Parts: sequence; structure tokens; C-alpha cells
Amino acid sequence: MRLPVRVCAILLVLAAVVLPATPAAAHGQLAMSDPVADSTVSQPKSELTLYFTETPASYAFFTVTTPSGRRVEGAWRAGEPKRLDRPVQEYYLVNGKFEPRSFNTGYPAVIAVSHWPEQGQYAVAYHSVASDGEAVKGTLKFTYSGPLTPPPAGWAAPTSGPSDALTRAMSGEPTATPGLFSDVRSAPPAPAPAQAATPPTPFVLTDWLIPALIVVGVGWIVVAAARRAPVPTKKRRRA
Repeated sequence: MRLPVRVCAILLVLAAVVLPATPAAAHGQLAMSDPVADSTVSQPKSELTLYFTETPASYAFFTVTTPSGRRVEGAWRAGEPKRLDRPVQEYYLVNGKFEPRSFNTGYPAVIAVSHWPEQGQYAVAYHSVASDGEAVKGTLKFTYSGPLTPPPAGWAAPTSGPSDALTRAMSGEPTATPGLFSDVRSAPPAPAPAQAATPPTPFVLTDWLIPALIVVGVGWIVVAAARRAPVPTKKRRRA
């Protein structure tokens, strides 16, 4: 028997209200930038600044690309932390549950720009690793409409890519290269004292399982009620 549209709508509403969405757990994300994403820059800048919720790894990799694909970035450096225009919330998995943390400070990567040879859309790509080992990467785009500037004397467009240490770190491999947030991930663990074997953890209903059971139970009741045959009504005899 086909379920009525009203029954399906009720089930969808219950699922959306009762079952919480799993929050994103991205760390060290881009929180603010100068220039702002999708903005227009009318005057040449010597530097671009990206603000992250964590200090970028020392071997982070940045590129600045012109509309035609030419690279015009120079070296990058860590700048002075700055208060964000608005707080950024990230989620951390603690004891099996996602807990939010708010960040009010941005940690900048200041990227030198050699010159502005074209007008149009520029792209700033970034690759780094967060303190928990997660890859941090993305692209910031903006439009340049200002005057064209020549390259400095002896300028050669960069052709290098990410370092081997960054590539390994972004793929989850351990690395001993200094600079990755004090190398917490690569430091050898201290030997733990011998402990007695602990009994297996008993099964506990998680935060999402109970709401799921509620939705299934309510759905079953609604479906059963929809399938119930209508009560026959007695016709009155005409006098």
C-alpha cells in the first residue's frame, strides 16, 4: 500500500528535528583575508594576508596565480596575530562527542606579490597541516582592476611545488621535519607504565541512536494508523 504524502512529510520533519546533523570538524581553517574573497582590488599590493585559526605549518605552501596562470608570489612569512572580524567556530571530537570551540584570533600568513602583470581574477592557493594532522587547503579568489606593474629586476617566476615534508604530512604520514606545531605528531611516544587489562566497555546508547529509535517508533505508529481500515458508518433509513 502506498503511503500518503502527508505521512512522508511527517516523517521527514521528525527526522530533521530529532536527528542532529554531524558538525564539520575542520581545524586550522581560513577565517579572514586581505583582500576579502571575491572582492575587487583597485591598487597594486605588495603583500596578501590570509588569517587562519592556527599558525600555518612552517613548510606551508602558497601560490598567487594571474588570470593567465602565471605565478607571481614571493616568499611568505608568519605575521602578527590579529583579532578576527567575527568569531569562527570549529568542532573537536572529545570522548566520542563533537564539542565546539570558538576562535577570536587570526594567525596570518603574509605572502609577497612580485608584480601585477594582468587585470582579472587572481587565485591564492594554500596548503598546510593543522595541529591535529588534518590537511588545510583551499583557494581564495579576487579580481584585480588596478594598473599593471612590471616585474622586479631579475625576476623569475617560481616553479617549485609543495615540499616532500608537507606532502607526507598532508597524506597522514609521520614526519620529523621541524616546524609542524612543535612536531607533536612526529615525537616518539613515551613508554607507558604497565597496567592491568581493562574490561571491555559495555554497550551504551549513543546520542544519535536514541533519537533514531524515537523516529522509527513514531514512523511505525503513523504508518500503522494510515493503513488502518476506515470505520464503516451506518446509513440512516429514510422514514
